[in-house]
Amino acid sequence: MVDLRPFPALRPAPAHAAQVAAPPYDVVDVAEARALTAGRPDSFLHVTRPEIDLPDGADPAAVHAGGRAALAALVTRGVLVPDAAPTLSVYRQRRGDTGPGQTGVVGLASVADYRTGTIAVHEHTRPEKEDDRVEHLASLRAHDEPVFLMYPGRPRIDQLVARVTDRSPDVRLADHEGVEHTLWVVADDTVVTEFVAAFEALDRLYVADGHHRSAAAARLHDRLPGVPGTEGFPVVAFPAEQLTVLPYHRLVAGPVPDLPDLLTALAEQFDVVPGPFESPLERHHFGLYAGGGRWYRLTAREGTVDELDPIGRLDVALLQRAVLGPRLQVTDPRTDPRLAFVGGSRPVAEVERAVDFGRHALAFALHPTSTAEVMAVADRGLVMPPKSTWFDPKLASGLFVHPLG
Repeated sequence: MVDLRPFPALRPAPAHAAQVAAPPYDVVDVAEARALTAGRPDSFLHVTRPEIDLPDGADPAAVHAGGRAALAALVTRGVLVPDAAPTLSVYRQRRGDTGPGQTGVVGLASVADYRTGTIAVHEHTRPEKEDDRVEHLASLRAHDEPVFLMYPGRPRIDQLVARVTDRSPDVRLADHEGVEHTLWVVADDTVVTEFVAAFEALDRLYVADGHHRSAAAARLHDRLPGVPGTEGFPVVAFPAEQLTVLPYHRLVAGPVPDLPDLLTALAEQFDVVPGPFESPLERHHFGLYAGGGRWYRLTAREGTVDELDPIGRLDVALLQRAVLGPRLQVTDPRTDPRLAFVGGSRPVAEVERAVDFGRHALAFALHPTSTAEVMAVADRGLVMPPKSTWFDPKLASGLFVHPLG
Protein backbone atom coordinates (compact mmCIF):
# COMPACT_ATOMS: atom_id res chain seq x y z
CA MET A 1 0.00 0.00 0.00
CA VAL A 2 1.42 3.37 -1.07
CA ASP A 3 1.21 6.40 1.21
CA LEU A 4 0.89 9.59 -0.85
CA ARG A 5 -0.55 12.55 1.05
CA PRO A 6 -1.23 16.27 0.62
CA PHE A 7 1.08 18.88 2.10
CA PRO A 8 1.04 22.67 2.50
CA ALA A 9 3.32 23.68 -0.34
CA LEU A 10 5.29 26.87 -0.75
CA ARG A 11 4.55 27.99 -4.33
CA PRO A 12 5.32 30.89 -6.63
CA ALA A 13 2.51 33.36 -6.99
CA PRO A 14 1.14 32.78 -10.52
CA ALA A 15 2.58 36.05 -11.81
CA HIS A 16 6.08 34.93 -10.72
CA ALA A 17 5.98 31.25 -11.73
CA ALA A 18 7.77 31.64 -15.08
CA GLN A 19 10.63 33.53 -13.48
CA VAL A 20 10.95 31.08 -10.57
CA ALA A 21 10.81 27.77 -12.49
CA ALA A 22 14.27 26.29 -13.06
CA PRO A 23 15.90 23.04 -14.16
CA PRO A 24 16.96 20.59 -11.43
CA TYR A 25 20.25 21.38 -9.72
CA ASP A 26 21.99 18.29 -11.08
CA VAL A 27 21.36 18.80 -14.80
CA VAL A 28 23.21 22.13 -15.07
CA ASP A 29 26.73 22.96 -14.02
CA VAL A 30 27.71 26.23 -12.34
CA ALA A 31 28.48 28.02 -15.60
CA GLU A 32 25.16 26.98 -17.15
CA ALA A 33 23.28 27.97 -14.01
CA ARG A 34 24.89 31.40 -13.96
CA ALA A 35 23.94 31.93 -17.59
CA LEU A 36 20.34 30.87 -16.94
CA THR A 37 19.98 33.21 -13.96
CA ALA A 38 21.41 36.33 -15.61
CA GLY A 39 18.81 39.03 -15.04
CA ARG A 40 16.57 36.58 -13.16
CA PRO A 41 16.82 37.26 -9.41
CA ASP A 42 13.74 35.09 -8.75
CA SER A 43 15.12 31.95 -10.42
CA PHE A 44 14.97 28.98 -8.08
CA LEU A 45 18.54 28.14 -9.09
CA HIS A 46 19.61 30.72 -6.48
CA VAL A 47 18.20 28.25 -3.93
CA THR A 48 19.27 24.93 -5.47
CA ARG A 49 22.60 26.13 -6.87
CA PRO A 50 23.58 28.88 -4.41
CA GLU A 51 27.25 28.67 -5.40
CA ILE A 52 26.36 30.69 -8.50
CA ASP A 53 26.14 33.76 -6.27
CA LEU A 54 29.48 33.15 -4.56
CA PRO A 55 33.11 33.14 -5.69
CA ASP A 56 34.35 29.87 -7.16
CA GLY A 57 35.60 27.51 -4.50
CA ALA A 58 33.41 28.94 -1.75
CA ASP A 59 33.24 26.99 1.50
CA PRO A 60 30.35 24.45 1.48
CA ALA A 61 28.89 25.96 4.65
CA ALA A 62 28.72 29.34 2.94
CA VAL A 63 27.07 27.73 -0.09
CA HIS A 64 24.35 26.11 2.01
CA ALA A 65 23.81 29.34 3.94
CA GLY A 66 23.42 31.10 0.61
CA GLY A 67 20.65 28.71 -0.39
CA ARG A 68 18.84 29.34 2.88
CA ALA A 69 19.10 33.10 2.40
CA ALA A 70 17.88 32.88 -1.20
CA LEU A 71 14.82 30.87 -0.17
CA ALA A 72 14.03 33.29 2.63
CA ALA A 73 14.33 36.23 0.23
CA LEU A 74 11.82 34.71 -2.18
CA VAL A 75 9.34 34.34 0.67
CA THR A 76 10.00 37.84 2.04
CA ARG A 77 9.45 39.42 -1.38
CA GLY A 78 6.18 37.53 -1.82
CA VAL A 79 7.49 35.56 -4.78
CA LEU A 80 6.80 32.28 -2.96
CA VAL A 81 3.61 32.02 -0.92
CA PRO A 82 2.34 29.19 1.30
CA ASP A 83 -0.78 27.12 0.72
CA ALA A 84 -3.54 27.89 3.19
CA ALA A 85 -4.03 24.15 3.79
CA PRO A 86 -2.49 20.84 2.66
CA THR A 87 -2.96 20.21 -1.07
CA LEU A 88 -2.09 17.86 -3.86
CA SER A 89 -1.36 19.03 -7.39
CA VAL A 90 -1.61 17.61 -10.88
CA TYR A 91 1.44 18.44 -12.97
CA ARG A 92 1.70 18.05 -16.74
CA GLN A 93 4.81 18.38 -18.90
CA ARG A 94 4.92 18.47 -22.66
CA ARG A 95 7.89 19.04 -24.93
CA GLY A 96 6.78 21.16 -27.88
CA ASP A 97 3.90 19.64 -29.81
CA THR A 98 4.87 16.03 -29.18
CA GLY A 99 1.49 14.75 -28.05
CA PRO A 100 -0.23 14.70 -24.65
CA GLY A 101 2.99 14.67 -22.64
CA GLN A 102 3.15 13.19 -19.16
CA THR A 103 0.79 14.01 -16.30
CA GLY A 104 1.59 13.17 -12.69
CA VAL A 105 0.34 13.77 -9.16
CA VAL A 106 2.31 15.93 -6.73
CA GLY A 107 2.19 14.82 -3.12
CA LEU A 108 4.22 13.89 -0.08
CA ALA A 109 5.69 10.39 -0.15
CA SER A 110 6.65 8.53 3.00
CA VAL A 111 10.19 7.99 4.28
CA ALA A 112 8.84 4.75 5.78
CA ASP A 113 7.74 3.58 2.32
CA TYR A 114 11.21 4.36 0.98
CA ARG A 115 12.86 2.33 3.71
CA THR A 116 10.59 -0.70 3.31
CA GLY A 117 10.99 -0.78 -0.48
CA THR A 118 7.42 0.28 -1.20
CA ILE A 119 9.24 3.07 -3.01
CA ALA A 120 11.65 0.95 -5.03
CA VAL A 121 15.05 2.08 -6.30
CA HIS A 122 17.29 0.85 -9.10
CA GLU A 123 20.55 2.78 -8.62
CA HIS A 124 23.35 3.05 -6.08
CA THR A 125 23.96 6.49 -4.61
CA ARG A 126 27.30 8.19 -4.00
CA PRO A 127 27.95 8.93 -0.30
CA GLU A 128 29.55 12.32 -0.94
CA LYS A 129 26.57 13.47 -3.02
CA GLU A 130 24.15 12.21 -0.38
CA ASP A 131 26.09 14.09 2.29
CA ASP A 132 25.88 17.31 0.31
CA ARG A 133 22.12 16.94 -0.20
CA VAL A 134 21.54 16.29 3.50
CA GLU A 135 23.48 19.42 4.45
CA HIS A 136 21.59 21.42 1.83
CA LEU A 137 18.16 20.29 3.07
CA ALA A 138 19.08 20.74 6.73
CA SER A 139 20.22 24.30 6.03
CA LEU A 140 17.10 25.16 4.03
CA ARG A 141 14.75 23.47 6.50
CA ALA A 142 12.84 22.48 3.40
CA HIS A 143 12.73 19.89 0.63
CA ASP A 144 13.35 22.15 -2.34
CA GLU A 145 13.09 19.70 -5.26
CA PRO A 146 10.68 16.79 -5.82
CA VAL A 147 11.60 13.19 -6.59
CA PHE A 148 10.43 11.81 -9.94
CA LEU A 149 8.44 8.58 -9.38
CA MET A 150 6.53 6.24 -11.68
CA TYR A 151 3.96 3.49 -11.33
CA PRO A 152 2.09 1.08 -13.64
CA GLY A 153 -0.89 3.13 -14.77
CA ARG A 154 -4.25 2.74 -13.05
CA PRO A 155 -7.65 3.75 -14.53
CA ARG A 156 -8.88 5.19 -11.23
CA ILE A 157 -5.98 7.62 -10.97
CA ASP A 158 -6.40 8.50 -14.66
CA GLN A 159 -10.06 9.32 -14.01
CA LEU A 160 -9.23 11.62 -11.12
CA VAL A 161 -6.51 13.36 -13.14
CA ALA A 162 -8.94 13.88 -16.02
CA ARG A 163 -11.48 15.42 -13.65
CA VAL A 164 -8.92 17.88 -12.27
CA THR A 165 -7.47 18.86 -15.64
CA ASP A 166 -10.91 19.56 -17.10
CA ARG A 167 -10.64 23.09 -15.71
CA SER A 168 -8.25 25.95 -16.33
CA PRO A 169 -4.81 25.41 -14.78
CA ASP A 170 -3.40 27.48 -11.95
CA VAL A 171 0.02 27.76 -13.61
CA ARG A 172 1.20 27.38 -17.19
CA LEU A 173 4.65 28.29 -18.43
CA ALA A 174 7.30 27.29 -20.96
CA ASP A 175 10.90 26.84 -19.91
CA HIS A 176 14.12 27.72 -21.75
CA GLU A 177 14.04 24.40 -23.65
CA GLY A 178 10.48 24.87 -24.85
CA VAL A 179 8.94 22.39 -22.39
CA GLU A 180 5.47 23.40 -21.26
CA HIS A 181 4.76 22.98 -17.54
CA THR A 182 1.11 23.09 -16.41
CA LEU A 183 -0.10 22.81 -12.82
CA TRP A 184 -3.53 22.33 -11.24
CA VAL A 185 -3.74 22.73 -7.45
CA VAL A 186 -6.06 20.18 -5.80
CA ALA A 187 -7.44 21.74 -2.62
CA ASP A 188 -10.88 20.11 -2.49
CA ASP A 189 -10.86 17.72 0.49
CA THR A 190 -13.10 15.18 -1.23
CA VAL A 191 -10.92 14.97 -4.33
CA VAL A 192 -7.76 14.81 -2.21
CA THR A 193 -9.23 11.90 -0.24
CA GLU A 194 -10.07 10.08 -3.48
CA PHE A 195 -6.51 10.51 -4.75
CA VAL A 196 -5.07 9.24 -1.46
CA ALA A 197 -7.28 6.15 -1.64
CA ALA A 198 -6.37 5.52 -5.29
CA PHE A 199 -2.67 5.55 -4.48
CA GLU A 200 -3.20 3.32 -1.45
CA ALA A 201 -4.40 0.67 -3.93
CA LEU A 202 -0.92 0.58 -5.52
CA ASP A 203 1.62 -1.96 -4.31
CA ARG A 204 4.67 0.10 -5.16
CA LEU A 205 6.11 3.30 -6.57
CA TYR A 206 9.44 3.41 -8.42
CA VAL A 207 12.12 6.08 -8.34
CA ALA A 208 12.71 7.17 -11.91
CA ASP A 209 14.97 10.12 -11.12
CA GLY A 210 16.07 11.41 -7.73
CA HIS A 211 17.81 8.58 -5.91
CA HIS A 212 20.07 10.98 -4.02
CA ARG A 213 17.17 13.23 -3.04
CA SER A 214 15.24 10.22 -1.74
CA ALA A 215 18.19 8.92 0.27
CA ALA A 216 18.92 12.38 1.64
CA ALA A 217 15.29 12.78 2.72
CA ALA A 218 15.50 9.54 4.71
CA ARG A 219 18.74 10.63 6.38
CA LEU A 220 17.30 14.07 7.12
CA HIS A 221 14.46 12.38 9.02
CA ASP A 222 17.05 10.79 11.31
CA ARG A 223 19.08 13.98 11.61
CA LEU A 224 16.12 16.16 12.64
CA PRO A 225 14.08 13.87 14.91
CA GLY A 226 10.73 15.28 15.83
CA VAL A 227 10.79 18.10 13.26
CA PRO A 228 7.39 18.11 11.55
CA GLY A 229 7.55 17.29 7.83
CA THR A 230 10.70 15.18 7.83
CA GLU A 231 8.62 12.00 7.74
CA GLY A 232 7.87 12.68 4.07
CA PHE A 233 9.34 14.22 0.94
CA PRO A 234 7.74 15.80 -2.14
CA VAL A 235 7.33 13.69 -5.27
CA VAL A 236 5.64 13.68 -8.64
CA ALA A 237 4.23 10.24 -9.52
CA PHE A 238 3.61 9.53 -13.21
CA PRO A 239 2.11 6.53 -15.03
CA ALA A 240 5.10 4.67 -16.45
CA GLU A 241 3.56 4.27 -19.89
CA GLN A 242 3.47 8.05 -20.37
CA LEU A 243 7.18 8.55 -19.75
CA THR A 244 9.95 9.07 -22.28
CA VAL A 245 13.32 7.47 -21.58
CA LEU A 246 16.25 8.59 -23.68
CA PRO A 247 19.56 6.72 -24.08
CA TYR A 248 22.87 7.39 -22.40
CA HIS A 249 25.61 7.12 -25.02
CA ARG A 250 29.17 6.15 -24.07
CA LEU A 251 32.46 7.87 -24.97
CA VAL A 252 35.80 6.11 -24.49
CA ALA A 253 39.15 7.88 -24.38
CA GLY A 254 42.34 6.23 -25.59
CA PRO A 255 44.33 4.17 -25.70
CA VAL A 256 42.15 1.77 -27.69
CA PRO A 257 43.03 -1.06 -30.10
CA ASP A 258 43.54 -0.35 -33.77
CA LEU A 259 40.15 -0.15 -35.42
CA PRO A 260 40.56 -3.20 -37.75
CA ASP A 261 41.63 -5.34 -34.78
CA LEU A 262 38.73 -4.09 -32.67
CA LEU A 263 36.16 -4.76 -35.39
CA THR A 264 37.52 -8.26 -35.90
CA ALA A 265 37.24 -8.96 -32.17
CA LEU A 266 33.70 -7.57 -31.99
CA ALA A 267 32.64 -9.77 -34.91
CA GLU A 268 32.87 -12.76 -32.58
CA GLN A 269 29.60 -11.68 -30.89
CA PHE A 270 28.13 -9.02 -33.19
CA ASP A 271 27.28 -8.58 -36.83
CA VAL A 272 29.39 -5.55 -37.77
CA VAL A 273 28.19 -3.46 -40.71
CA PRO A 274 29.67 -0.11 -41.80
CA GLY A 275 27.26 2.66 -42.67
CA PRO A 276 25.72 5.93 -41.48
CA PHE A 277 24.13 6.25 -38.07
CA GLU A 278 20.44 5.36 -38.08
CA SER A 279 18.10 6.48 -35.32
CA PRO A 280 16.30 5.15 -33.43
CA LEU A 281 18.31 2.04 -32.71
CA GLU A 282 16.61 -1.24 -31.85
CA ARG A 283 17.28 -3.29 -28.71
CA HIS A 284 20.67 -5.04 -28.78
CA HIS A 285 21.86 -2.82 -31.65
CA PHE A 286 24.67 -0.32 -31.10
CA GLY A 287 26.25 2.43 -33.13
CA LEU A 288 30.05 2.58 -33.00
CA TYR A 289 31.64 5.86 -34.09
CA ALA A 290 35.36 5.84 -34.85
CA GLY A 291 35.78 9.41 -36.07
CA GLY A 292 35.99 10.97 -39.50
CA GLY A 293 32.38 10.11 -40.29
CA ARG A 294 32.93 6.37 -39.80
CA TRP A 295 29.92 4.67 -38.19
CA TYR A 296 29.45 0.94 -37.70
CA ARG A 297 26.29 -0.88 -36.66
CA LEU A 298 26.78 -3.67 -34.14
CA THR A 299 23.96 -6.22 -33.86
CA ALA A 300 24.17 -8.82 -31.09
CA ARG A 301 24.05 -12.34 -32.41
CA GLU A 302 21.55 -14.89 -31.17
CA GLY A 303 22.69 -16.39 -27.89
CA THR A 304 24.69 -13.31 -26.86
CA VAL A 305 21.91 -12.05 -24.56
CA ASP A 306 20.12 -13.95 -21.81
CA GLU A 307 16.62 -12.44 -21.97
CA LEU A 308 15.72 -14.02 -18.62
CA ASP A 309 18.42 -12.03 -16.81
CA PRO A 310 16.86 -8.67 -15.81
CA ILE A 311 20.28 -6.99 -15.68
CA GLY A 312 22.11 -8.93 -18.39
CA ARG A 313 19.44 -8.22 -21.01
CA LEU A 314 19.88 -4.44 -20.64
CA ASP A 315 21.79 -2.89 -23.52
CA VAL A 316 23.95 -0.86 -21.13
CA ALA A 317 24.97 -4.11 -19.42
CA LEU A 318 25.51 -5.95 -22.72
CA LEU A 319 27.79 -3.20 -24.00
CA GLN A 320 29.81 -3.25 -20.79
CA ARG A 321 30.03 -7.06 -20.64
CA ALA A 322 30.83 -7.73 -24.30
CA VAL A 323 32.66 -4.58 -25.43
CA LEU A 324 33.80 -2.01 -22.91
CA GLY A 325 35.24 -4.46 -20.39
CA PRO A 326 36.94 -7.19 -22.46
CA ARG A 327 37.78 -5.17 -25.58
CA LEU A 328 38.56 -1.70 -24.21
CA GLN A 329 39.56 -2.48 -20.60
CA VAL A 330 36.93 -0.21 -19.07
CA THR A 331 36.46 -2.50 -16.10
CA ASP A 332 34.52 -0.22 -13.74
CA PRO A 333 32.04 2.10 -15.48
CA ARG A 334 31.45 3.99 -12.23
CA THR A 335 35.03 5.12 -11.73
CA ASP A 336 37.04 4.70 -14.95
CA PRO A 337 38.19 8.19 -16.04
CA ARG A 338 38.37 7.03 -19.67
CA LEU A 339 34.60 6.61 -19.83
CA ALA A 340 32.21 9.54 -20.30
CA PHE A 341 28.49 9.77 -20.96
CA VAL A 342 26.26 11.82 -23.25
CA GLY A 343 22.66 11.58 -22.21
CA GLY A 344 19.25 12.95 -22.82
CA SER A 345 18.18 15.01 -25.76
CA ARG A 346 21.68 16.01 -26.86
CA PRO A 347 22.07 15.30 -30.58
CA VAL A 348 24.26 12.51 -31.88
CA ALA A 349 26.37 15.21 -33.55
CA GLU A 350 27.68 16.00 -30.06
CA VAL A 351 28.89 12.42 -29.78
CA GLU A 352 30.63 12.73 -33.13
CA ARG A 353 32.32 16.02 -32.17
CA ALA A 354 33.73 14.51 -28.98
CA VAL A 355 35.59 11.95 -31.12
CA ASP A 356 36.42 14.18 -34.10
CA PHE A 357 37.97 16.82 -31.82
CA GLY A 358 40.18 14.20 -30.17
CA ARG A 359 38.71 14.30 -26.68
CA HIS A 360 37.71 10.64 -27.03
CA ALA A 361 38.75 7.80 -29.30
CA LEU A 362 35.44 5.98 -29.76
CA ALA A 363 31.74 6.51 -29.12
CA PHE A 364 28.89 4.05 -28.70
CA ALA A 365 25.25 4.98 -29.32
CA LEU A 366 22.60 2.92 -27.50
CA HIS A 367 18.93 2.11 -27.55
CA PRO A 368 17.17 3.53 -24.44
CA THR A 369 16.27 1.40 -21.46
CA SER A 370 12.50 0.99 -21.08
CA THR A 371 10.40 1.78 -18.01
CA ALA A 372 9.36 -1.90 -17.91
CA GLU A 373 13.02 -2.91 -17.67
CA VAL A 374 13.62 -0.38 -14.88
CA MET A 375 10.66 -1.67 -12.85
CA ALA A 376 11.66 -5.30 -13.41
CA VAL A 377 15.11 -4.60 -11.99
CA ALA A 378 13.69 -2.68 -9.02
CA ASP A 379 11.14 -5.41 -8.27
CA ARG A 380 13.99 -7.87 -7.80
CA GLY A 381 15.95 -5.52 -5.55
CA LEU A 382 18.73 -5.28 -8.13
CA VAL A 383 20.81 -2.31 -9.25
CA MET A 384 21.20 -1.11 -12.83
CA PRO A 385 24.54 -0.12 -14.35
CA PRO A 386 25.42 3.57 -14.00
CA LYS A 387 23.87 6.03 -16.45
CA SER A 388 21.22 3.60 -17.68
CA THR A 389 18.33 6.04 -18.06
CA TRP A 390 17.63 9.66 -18.89
CA PHE A 391 14.01 10.55 -18.26
CA ASP A 392 12.83 13.48 -20.37
CA PRO A 393 11.66 16.11 -19.72
CA LYS A 394 13.02 16.83 -16.27
CA LEU A 395 10.83 18.20 -13.49
CA ALA A 396 10.91 21.95 -12.99
CA SER A 397 12.18 23.13 -9.61
CA GLY A 398 10.52 25.87 -7.60
CA LEU A 399 6.88 25.16 -8.43
CA PHE A 400 6.19 23.38 -5.13
CA VAL A 401 8.50 23.44 -2.10
CA HIS A 402 7.98 21.45 1.09
CA PRO A 403 8.96 23.55 4.13
CA LEU A 404 9.76 21.72 7.36
CA GLY A 405 8.63 22.58 10.86
